[in-house]
Amino acid sequence: MTFRRTRCPHCKGKLEQGQRIHPGCIDGYAEAQAAKVARAEEKKARMAAKVERAETRRRKEALKTLPDLIKEAQIAFNAFIRERDRQAGHACISSGRPLDWSGNAVDAGHYRSTGAASHLRFHEDNCHAQSKHDNQFLAGNAVDYRIRLVARIGLARVEALEADNQVRKWSRQGLIEIRETYKTKLKQLKEKAKC
Repeated sequence: MTFRRTRCPHCKGKLEQGQRIHPGCIDGYAEAQAAKVARAEEKKARMAAKVERAETRRRKEALKTLPDLIKEAQIAFNAFIRERDRQAGHACISSGRPLDWSGNAVDAGHYRSTGAASHLRFHEDNCHAQSKHDNQFLAGNAVDYRIRLVARIGLARVEALEADNQVRKWSRQGLIEIRETYKTKLKQLKEKAKC
């Protein structure tokens, strides 16, 4: 049994015996087929470009040094800390003044600085929203920071931070995991705030 087309592939009108396409549809059908082929080629090119971009990202990630990864992880961590404290409505951890969230006036200030205790740079108890003035111009305002930190998280946790002098060595994979973890946590906080 042979199959015979009964409808024009272009206009979908009925065909007569022996016709494969209406004579008036030949040019339109050819144009439609050429456009279909062009769309398929464009899609193939987009997919190849997507694969190339993914490969480029992978190669760039492989070239990053430990300091690059520490910087990226710190940026993600600090963004999470600022958003966490903004949503909680916390004031500046050291001065107690309300924070200006409208601009770029809030830092994620560390109680034990990253220079003195770099092993605590990604510890959530060690980092809180702080005004740029206190963090940058008053060297973190450590005395007032400690007073308000005890009030916020309790004396036991503050003393645990002060006693923590354990040496930690950051690995590439560990830093990538920290970066991705805090990007995810930040995204979840923002989604939670929308609800």
